[in-house]
Amino acid sequence: MKKILVIQNKRIGDVLISSVIANNIKQVFPDSKIDYFVYDYTASVLTNNPNIDFVIEANDKSLKNIFNLFKAIRKVKKQNYDIIFDPYAKFQSRLMCLFSKAKYRIGLKRKHKTLKLPFYTHPISFLDHKTKICGKAIEDRINLISSVFDLKTPDYNPKLFLTEEEKAYNKLASYNKPVIMFGVLGSTPQKSMPYEYIAELIDYVASKYSVNILFNYAPHQKEEALKIYDLCHEKTAIILDIYEKDFRDFICLMNACDMLIANEGGIVHIAKALNKPTFTIFSPYVNKDHWASFEDGKFHVSTHLLEEKPNLFNEFTFEERKKIEENPHELYKQLTPEMILKKLTPFLENHLNA
Repeated sequence: MKKILVIQNKRIGDVLISSVIANNIKQVFPDSKIDYFVYDYTASVLTNNPNIDFVIEANDKSLKNIFNLFKAIRKVKKQNYDIIFDPYAKFQSRLMCLFSKAKYRIGLKRKHKTLKLPFYTHPISFLDHKTKICGKAIEDRINLISSVFDLKTPDYNPKLFLTEEEKAYNKLASYNKPVIMFGVLGSTPQKSMPYEYIAELIDYVASKYSVNILFNYAPHQKEEALKIYDLCHEKTAIILDIYEKDFRDFICLMNACDMLIANEGGIVHIAKALNKPTFTIFSPYVNKDHWASFEDGKFHVSTHLLEEKPNLFNEFTFEERKKIEENPHELYKQLTPEMILKKLTPFLENHLNA
């Protein structure tokens, strides 16, 4: 029996899309034992996945301490894994791979990393371009498997597995209008569109359609979310008294909603894994080809400033992306509500007036 570890110490969306590794390597080694090493606040998206046997949870802040990091490395080494996948290639995970002595250490090569050590037995290059509707981030993870093992029928779809009790979540049962989850803030300030713009979009949706709007934001973002609420004029359509701090409960809440409109982030991947229609607003610094998954122009739709102003900046190299990421707000202001509504209105018409 093969013992396999996937290390994905990053945010919720990254962990969810990396679950495709478990779903696919199980095809290659049906009797394998598959573990995941993730940050504790992301583990909920792996719950009940039948292809994952155990989740090792770590605290991201604690792991920055070198002594705690080496404790984790020793813990991984003691498990004597046969195969380790490292799709994100952080310094922490590369060290885990190096010291694990696993026969197969498979990770994505990052060109900007200068430290040359044999972290991986099989360093895999990022794909040059996306070739499938799932987006390059998922393709790269599937490529980690297919570059080394014979994967005959890849499954590119991340999945969430809900119990029957979770599917019966009923906190929205009293609302007789479609409920739109609105991701009013991104996971970081750099992924959050201007507050006055998101308020204008909310007012447009609430005034044009018979819907309820449910705010989504991280618990620590409540004060900022209320600032957006204060900017809205159509407050009667907004649901403020339903909010789930527990992330598994939030997944159930998203499953009870009819669709998602949001700044790009993990919530979008969750909605897609639940088969909910999504409209995604990308920050200017995010490479849409990497993270826009399963977009077909109807069920999953998105917008990005470069689609409206393709000559705004000519390159999207790593260095250019980092420069824009440091201060995307001036660029974000150029993605106006009028531009967004050119795509958002047909999306809403398709799902609310069909």
